[in-house]
Amino acid sequence: MRYEVWGYVDNGKTIVTRYNMAYVNHAVCSKDNGRVLGYDNAHGYHHRHYMGSAEACDYVSHDDTVERFQAEWVEIVNKLKGKSS
Repeated sequence: MRYEVWGYVDNGKTIVTRYNMAYVNHAVCSKDNGRVLGYDNAHGYHHRHYMGSAEACDYVSHDDTVERFQAEWVEIVNKLKGKSS
């Protein structure tokens, strides 16, 4: 699991300028440096990585993106656990 966020505080409000969150597991995905799931705003746009592919995604807020990432990660892990049982 990797989570990085850059930003600054302006009048008590945090302004996020760059972020990167990823679930990396080479046993699950051999593409995209093992990134199973990820969200970031590199390359000038917000996008979602999933199992070797990337696509633009809507951005509401950083908090919303973190919540989406966490929910998807939990779903993926639960599916993987179900396969190994």
